[in-house]
Amino acid sequence: MRVHRSGTSLAGAALAALALLLPLTLAGPAGAAEDPGARQVPARGSAYMGMGVIAHDGQGARPGGISVQAVQTEGVDVSSHQGNVAWSTLWNSGVKWAYVKATEGTYYKNTYFTQQYNGSYNVGMIRGSYHFATPDTTSGAAQADYFVNNGGGWSKDGRTLPGALDIEWNPYGATCYGKSQSGMVSWIRDFVNRYKYRTGRDPVIYTATSWWKQCTGNYGGFATANPLWIARYASTVGELPAGWGYYTMWQYTSSGPTVGDHNHFNGDLTRVKALANG
Repeated sequence: MRVHRSGTSLAGAALAALALLLPLTLAGPAGAAEDPGARQVPARGSAYMGMGVIAHDGQGARPGGISVQAVQTEGVDVSSHQGNVAWSTLWNSGVKWAYVKATEGTYYKNTYFTQQYNGSYNVGMIRGSYHFATPDTTSGAAQADYFVNNGGGWSKDGRTLPGALDIEWNPYGATCYGKSQSGMVSWIRDFVNRYKYRTGRDPVIYTATSWWKQCTGNYGGFATANPLWIARYASTVGELPAGWGYYTMWQYTSSGPTVGDHNHFNGDLTRVKALANG
């Protein structure tokens, strides 16, 4: 170190040098990857539909020939983050269907589920429940059982939609939950088969195209049986995952005019009722 002869002490010079270097140290080298350990990991159970869409999928449209009906029916999805929901307000704003988070993994149940699930029904909505998948914790079959046992069932009453599997970015760790593409497909198949065995219905699959491509290799084998609920926060739905020629539901924003994420059902209210009836 060069000795300062203007009266500045060696200790003072060292501190000055450290002050100059500190911002570079904190910023890290240009282009360095984010340290996963530095990322704020949310509490288990706090995940909800679309949690990773903005962060990972961004905004804007993608090309693709998508079948869209002339009439779309407005719906919402909610979780414990919304607390007690003013369902009458939503109904009066034009929302006619809803999905409520019931479970996550095999370790979490929505503490507001009863108010949200029954409240939406009581104002006249057609409603269903969804499960946030964590394929790195337990098997697909185990999670399907947990879901059905804790609010994810179905009944042919004309007002209950089949359960939905929310399969998307992992908020707690590795994007694809540490699974290979074939391993992820197997996990999803395990879930949907078990859900159908328990309820008689094929569950809806909620996902985003970019995640589906990355984590399943754009597998197209579920399209013939499982309705697609696509997440895309843009003015158009864009490209769909392989196999699906149309979407059944589209989560188009996380910041709608009223509580919860907002969604379009691809058709009028009679189509929503048809899905409920199976």
